[in-house]
Parts: sequence; structure tokens; C-alpha cells
Amino acid sequence: MTHDALPSTAPSPASLLDTFESLHGRPADGVWSAPGRVNLIGEHTDYVGGLVLPIALPQRTVAACARRGDDLVRVHSATLDQTAEIALGEVGPGSPGGWPSYAAGVLWALREAGHEVGGIDAVIDSSVPVGAGLSSSAALECAVGAAVSDLFDLALLADDTARRELIAACIRAENDVAGAATGGMDQSAALLCRPGHALYLDCRSGEVEHIPFDLEDHGLVLLVTDTRAAHTLADGQYEVRRRAAERAAERLGLATLRDVDPHALDEALETLAGDSPGDRPGNDELVRRARHVVTEIDRVRATVAALREDDFDTVGELFTTSHVSLRDDFEVSCAELDLAVETALGAGALGARMTGGGFGGSSIALVPAEAAAHTADLITAAYADRGWSAPHSFAVTAGGAARRDL
Repeated sequence: MTHDALPSTAPSPASLLDTFESLHGRPADGVWSAPGRVNLIGEHTDYVGGLVLPIALPQRTVAACARRGDDLVRVHSATLDQTAEIALGEVGPGSPGGWPSYAAGVLWALREAGHEVGGIDAVIDSSVPVGAGLSSSAALECAVGAAVSDLFDLALLADDTARRELIAACIRAENDVAGAATGGMDQSAALLCRPGHALYLDCRSGEVEHIPFDLEDHGLVLLVTDTRAAHTLADGQYEVRRRAAERAAERLGLATLRDVDPHALDEALETLAGDSPGDRPGNDELVRRARHVVTEIDRVRATVAALREDDFDTVGELFTTSHVSLRDDFEVSCAELDLAVETALGAGALGARMTGGGFGGSSIALVPAEAAAHTADLITAAYADRGWSAPHSFAVTAGGAARRDL
């Protein structure tokens, strides 16, 4: 597997402190970090108040930060070797744009929520791959949010209740400032996950349960393949799917598709398909979108039940069924994702699926540990046969939430 292509852990906090001091001529006040995430199952369900099951990655975004005496937000990305300077008063919907919006947007959202927040200097580095569907944006938001909480004595890391307030600010930064109409799964994972566990999150009630997820004891590996296919959630397609789910719920007279009883799904789909004939093409789209969302929520429940019984054969089957639904009904997969999934299954994976918002990004496969390297090699070879850029495959374990490191 191409472990050399992607660091398995976070960048060194000590090294980032040195970078901060060399750039700013003064020491940072501390170092904070937050993880990327892989969603095991429950795709495009968070924004309908559904169920999701992510794990935090060992790959993390790290932020060395110091409080300023003014309202300037100065953020340097060591990964991109770029620096942005924004007056906090100029941050708002659509501004500043680009990667700085995810960092500056958190300060804006916290100030909007009534917290006394001023400017900061920040140096950011990350081992979470950008554009891989592994939530690099939420990792950036939550690392900065953790830092701001401590720097301005907000105590938003104190417990899960306080962390939910920080989650809300990070969601608002992504939705309102960065302009990506995502749900809250990524930020919740980055701030609530526990090592060795998956986060069973009800996105409507906010209720969480930590489900043991230790594959090593069962001779299994979760293999992530970053397809390196272009992936962005701010290009409109994600929002198009979200709006379709909202329209379907509206036609059914429901607040969200979460309210559809899976046992009454056929009746709901008949209702969606039964409007005037002239609307049939649009109705067919809504039928397929609704069918994915409702069945995917039910698959999360089934996956949790299987994990509780250590029934990984069933977990794998649910992964694969989820991918088919995302590919055919929700239409958010792509050729690169499909090939990674098909190759992993052909190599003997118990199950495989795309993960994240789709339109590129990453897939996951549940594979026997002794077959992981061979599976990764087969995926790389399959890409080479198509003339595509080499993907990056790597095994992951369930990591921990955002924290102060130094």
C-alpha cells in the first residue's frame, strides 16, 4: 500500500511551533488539532436529520495559533505555502472565499453566536488529503475552532454539550461563509469521535452512541482509496441533491425524508411517482433520491446491529448495497469510485462503497488484513490500465476528536 504517499499521523506539533515562530517572530500560544473522517455508512442522510456512522481518522489538521490584540485573522497554510489576511469585520457569507473561508468563518460564526472573539495568527498543516472526501474542510474548521475556544476562554471543548456549540459554529462557517451546503456529520465526527469507536449519530436529535470498531481483533482492515478524482462540495451538485431530498419531502407532506417509515417506503414512492404525467421525469428523479435516503438510513441501523454482533459479513454486504444505491439512485458516484469498489470486491473484500459526498473522493473496503496490500495493488493496476493517475490506498483505524496538543 502507498503509505509513503500519505502520512498516517498528524504533522508534528513541535515542527509547527518552529514554523510559527519563524513567520511571526513570537511563539504560538499553543497547538490544536482535529481529525479527518471516514463515514462507514449513512451518506447524504445528515442534512435530512438522518443517521450516520463515521469514524475519525488518524490523519489530522494541526493549527499553531496565538491571540492577537486586534481583529485581524492571519492564517498561513504550510501545505499550500499560502498566507491570507482578513479583517474579522469583513468576514461573512461568501467572504473571504477559498480555503481561508473555512478558518475565518469559524471566528465569524462564534462572534455571531455572541462570543467575544478577536483576531488570531494561525499556521496550519495537515495530513488529511484535500479533495478526497475525507472532510479536510471540517478538520480545518474544528482545529481552528478548538484553538479559538481556548485562546478566548470560551470553554467549548469542556464536554460534549459545549462541543456541540462549537460544532454549530463550524457548520455555519462551512454553510454560510464557504458556501458548501453540507450537513453536520463531518464537524460532529471531528469533535465527538472516540478512538476505537464509530460515532452513531442521530442528526435530528443530536443523540450519539459510541459503537466499538476494532477490526484488528477480527483480522480485518478498513482500506481507504483516495481516487484522486476531482472532488468539491462547493460546485453545486451536492446542493442539487440536497434540494431534491427537500422537494421529495415537501411533496410527501413531511418535514424531511427522515420521517418516512422504511416499511411504508413503497407507498411513499408511489405517491412521489403519481403526480400529473407531465411531471413524470422530475418525479422519477425524486423517487430515486428518496429511495436512497430512506434505505440508507435503514442501512445505518442494520450496520450498527451487525457491529454489535461482530457480524462483519453483513456489514460488508451493507457497504456494497449502499454503494449501489449511491451510484444508481442518488447518482453521486463516478467511474474512478466504481472501479475502486469493483476491484476491491473482486479481490475478496467483504464489502466496499464510496464514502463522503461523492463526485470523486474516496472509497472504503472491508478486507482481510492479509489481503489489504494485494487489494491496494490491484486497484492501482486497474487505474493504470485505464490510463488514470495512481490512487492512494491506506489502512485506517478509528481515531479521536479535536484536542489541544501543546
